[in-house]
Amino acid sequence: MFKLLFLLATLTLSSNASVQDFCVADLKGPESPAGYSCKSVTNVTVDDFVFSGLSKAGNTANIIKAAVTPAFAAQFPGLNGLGLSAGRLDLAPGGVIPFHTHPGASEILLVVQGQITAGFVSSANTVYLKTLKKGDLMVYPQGLLHFQLSDAGYTSVAYIFFSSSNPGLQITDFALFANDLPTKLVGATTFLDEATIKKLKGVLGGTN
Repeated sequence: MFKLLFLLATLTLSSNASVQDFCVADLKGPESPAGYSCKSVTNVTVDDFVFSGLSKAGNTANIIKAAVTPAFAAQFPGLNGLGLSAGRLDLAPGGVIPFHTHPGASEILLVVQGQITAGFVSSANTVYLKTLKKGDLMVYPQGLLHFQLSDAGYTSVAYIFFSSSNPGLQITDFALFANDLPTKLVGATTFLDEATIKKLKGVLGGTN
């Protein structure tokens, strides 16, 4: 019995010794698909685990009348490696977060002010659409195209939460019209006419 208890105690101590409580991001180093390397524990402070940036409204004076304030590992180093992150959406009346996808995470949206029409499209091209009010939650499965549009006559606010410390982002409109992809090729793959494509490229900064 004593030998068994000693063995269990040894295994427990050995297991605990191999557990790493956290891996605060070393933002001075490069980021990899697995995240940032760990800052030395001796340099970690409580401020690495606190982020106050979501208390401030984002600037909605832009083409989409909306702002996204991220709280990812790059802004909130204590999240590194923990598989979660957050953000804030501010949408002026008529503001929109265009169709986009997060390749690395699922997302939950919580409306805290105003009214937001939100939806996503499944891989079978089924649309899931809902007008959300204060207190409503909506989830977007990982990798699926989704959007948010303010329906209120005043600024709508929502908080977003992700299942990754770096969920990634690709906005469809920017992917098509904010680069140097040839206009003819964009037309062939989207069925849009050349004039429309050039107009969108002009608005979003694309060339060619």
